[in-house]
Amino acid sequence: MKLLVDENISYRILKYIDEKFVGSQHVSTMKKGRVSDLQIWKYAKEHDFIIATYDQNFYEWQLLRDFPPYIVWLRFGNAPTKKIAKNLNAHKNKIMNMLSSENVGILEIH
Repeated sequence: MKLLVDENISYRILKYIDEKFVGSQHVSTMKKGRVSDLQIWKYAKEHDFIIATYDQNFYEWQLLRDFPPYIVWLRFGNAPTKKIAKNLNAHKNKIMNMLSSENVGILEIH
């Protein structure tokens, strides 16, 4: 289970989540420059990533396009990188449960 961390979260988070989310990447590794939400969506789907984001747009994409990719939508406001990592790591089991569900493709973390 690996996360594709959106650009609205620091790439530094990878060192704090790598133990629980092995193989995770930051969108900045996809290519140089800005990456569109559609590119992120397609990349996550093609490479079996779960998108971790603060961005509501991915929620809206999923309403239109279904899943995968699965989405972890961070809803607790801007936070330091370590706090974001702590929340993701603490919710690993919920994220795993989402992957086994046929009806749920998004997990909101508050």
